[in-house]
Amino acid sequence: MTDHPDRVLPLQGATNFRDLGGYRGHGGRSVRWRRLFRSDHLGGLTTHDKSVLAELGLARALDFRGRAESAAAPYELPGVTQHSLAIEPTVVQSLQRLMAAGEPLSAPIVSRLMTDLYRSLVNDQAHRFAELFEHLLQAETPMVFHCTAGKDRTGFAAALVLLALGVPRGVVMQDYLLTNAVYEEPPPGRHGIPAEVMAVLWRVQQGFLDAALQAVEADHGGLGRYLHRRLGLSEAALEALASKYLVEPEHHWPGVAPGAAVASGEAALSSHAR
Repeated sequence: MTDHPDRVLPLQGATNFRDLGGYRGHGGRSVRWRRLFRSDHLGGLTTHDKSVLAELGLARALDFRGRAESAAAPYELPGVTQHSLAIEPTVVQSLQRLMAAGEPLSAPIVSRLMTDLYRSLVNDQAHRFAELFEHLLQAETPMVFHCTAGKDRTGFAAALVLLALGVPRGVVMQDYLLTNAVYEEPPPGRHGIPAEVMAVLWRVQQGFLDAALQAVEADHGGLGRYLHRRLGLSEAALEALASKYLVEPEHHWPGVAPGAAVASGEAALSSHAR
């Protein structure tokens, strides 16, 4: 299911723009196609990309990037309302402080920092994910949520949404790990950080998302209590969410656009597979 050709949109200026549709949730119903998207940042979209998104009827963009990130790569999409749900990045800044102090950097160090980041998302940024669900419940027009790479802040957000809709954890993990197959990492050497460290920074690991979900269990007594007590989602709200975004399974899969766009989407996914 994760490698279906309709899942990754063939955009030129964003490599991690993906549809969350098709996954089976509560009652065997499937997440609606072409309603919920996750992505890396949209500051590099081409004119062609914008036309593709316009065909989708995209109406809202929720941006998890911090203020400096958003300022460095702003974007405007006709007909799309942008909302900032800023979560300031911390890992690169921590690595830069270690470098300034003369501390050697390694892949295990950055893995530990990434694990800490995911745990902090659960508790320190719960208000942002509560806002995400508020937007999901306000309307069911197509929307995208994203950060810079579309993998950590966005990855945890996507996991929460899919889990709230009843998608099994194993499937949620597969969707999360799909970033490693499609996201094109920036060239090494940025920020003066060693390439082996950057390789960890720009990829995802099962242990990262596991750390967040373990924190949900250990600190909040499970997903249901976390959604209710920290994100403010009542049973009625969760039922409304399911009614908006779950449908009876379809016998066919909708494409990005008729004909050639679907074929190009399949080719794009194949070219990124590792």
